[in-house]
Amino acid sequence: MRIILDTNVFISGIFFSGPPSQILQAWKDHRLQIVLSQQIIHEYKRVADELSSKYPQIEISTIIELVTIHGQFIDTMGVDISICEDPDDDKFIECAIAGKCNIIVSGDVHLLKLVEYRGVSILKPRTFVEQYLKQ
Repeated sequence: MRIILDTNVFISGIFFSGPPSQILQAWKDHRLQIVLSQQIIHEYKRVADELSSKYPQIEISTIIELVTIHGQFIDTMGVDISICEDPDDDKFIECAIAGKCNIIVSGDVHLLKLVEYRGVSILKPRTFVEQYLKQ
C-alpha cells in the first residue's frame, strides 16, 4: 500500500504516540510505502528543523534521512492542481495524482474538507489506522 503523509501526520508520528505513530511504525515494518515529492520532503525538513531546537532530545534528522532514503519519490512536473483553500496543501494532491496513490493521510482541515479528489481519499490518521492497519 502506497500513501501520502501530510506534514502534520509525519511530524506527529515522530513526537507522539497514537495513530500517526502507528502509521510510521507500519512504514518501518514495511507494511506500507510513503510516497513523497521534493516539495513534501522540503516541508518535512523545514518543520523538523524548526522543532529540533525545541525538542533536542528527539533525533528528527535520522527519521527524515530514513524517509528520504526509503520513501518513494515521485516527479510531480506537469501536474498542477489548484483545489485546496490553502494553496500550500496542493502539493499533497499533486503527489498523489502523479504517483497514482489513492490515499492521503492528513489532519489538515483544508485537505480534510475535500474528502476525496479524483480518486484520492483524504483520511484522518485514526480513520486510516482503523480501516487499513487493524488486523
